[in-house]
Amino acid sequence: MGLLSEIKEEIRVIRERDPAMHSNWEVFLYSSFHVMLAYRKAHKQYLKGHYFRARQISQRAARKYNIEIHPGATIGKGFFIDHGTGVVIGETAIVGDNVTLYQGVTLGGTGKEQGKRHPTIGNNVMIGSGAKVLGNITIGDGCKIAAGAVVLHDVPQGCTVVGVPGRVVKMLTPGKNDLDQIHFPDPVQIDISCLNRGQSALTNQLLDLQDQVREIRADIHKVENERDELARKLSETQRELEEERTLLNVQMKKAGACREEAKGTEEHAEEANISLTDSEL
Repeated sequence: MGLLSEIKEEIRVIRERDPAMHSNWEVFLYSSFHVMLAYRKAHKQYLKGHYFRARQISQRAARKYNIEIHPGATIGKGFFIDHGTGVVIGETAIVGDNVTLYQGVTLGGTGKEQGKRHPTIGNNVMIGSGAKVLGNITIGDGCKIAAGAVVLHDVPQGCTVVGVPGRVVKMLTPGKNDLDQIHFPDPVQIDISCLNRGQSALTNQLLDLQDQVREIRADIHKVENERDELARKLSETQRELEEERTLLNVQMKKAGACREEAKGTEEHAEEANISLTDSEL
């Protein structure tokens, strides 16, 4: 691709994705335009094995435009960096076609690994401001990485990733490639809402259990009162029976005494009769 073709391609890409561009001449004012020209030149030198020359070109562009793209990185067609200040792309990074990066994005490594140590970005991917994609991981086609996200693991195609560490929160509509960076689900708020719902459910269950405990305690208190009342009545009945038994014993003793007295009287009368009979004779 010649220089003129590269310029036309950059104009097409920038006009397609940046509504702030009002004329084709403005392409020469974009940092990403100049950095990409320098990257392609440095990348050619890198592929030829002229590593010092390649790094010299890329570092000169990095100091001037504050966008650092290692000449060893592989970048596809339709690549665009909007407001590119602070963007860093590592040596073994692979970027697919029609990828958009915003300021502060890092496609970096996680240490001093050897070999492939930077991410692979699929086609039609949007990575929001300040996002960090680290390590030898793969971001699938059509993904969206939210602003400020830190992605440390592979992401399937067509997903939206938010948070630190990055988590998949939804699947995108296939073929949809908008540049919205902010209208994403908030996983922290979702977790808080789930916890609140769970806490509310537990609170309701606890209140129900408290009501049941109060009802059970009331029933127990009622049964205890009934038991005490029955015990009182039983005690009174036993006392009455004891009194009746005592009174009956007294009456029985009196009756026995009366019988003894009557018997003695009869015996005395019989003796008296016998005495009279003897005197008559």
